[in-house]
Amino acid sequence: MDEGSLIASLDRIEAALARVEACAQLTAGASAKAPDDDLERRHVALRGSVQAALARLDALLDERET
Repeated sequence: MDEGSLIASLDRIEAALARVEACAQLTAGASAKAPDDDLERRHVALRGSVQAALARLDALLDERET
């Protein structure tokens, strides 16, 4: 995967994470009325997966630079 593809992948991941966080914030207001623990759990799991993917991409970029 070339650097351009990695950057495009990072951009897509960041955009997806922003959409998830925006959705979570919208639901946070609704959660006061009807808590959705499963949604929160899935959000936390997805956030962890995205952070792990970003860490792997960072490692790949570091390897290319050395």
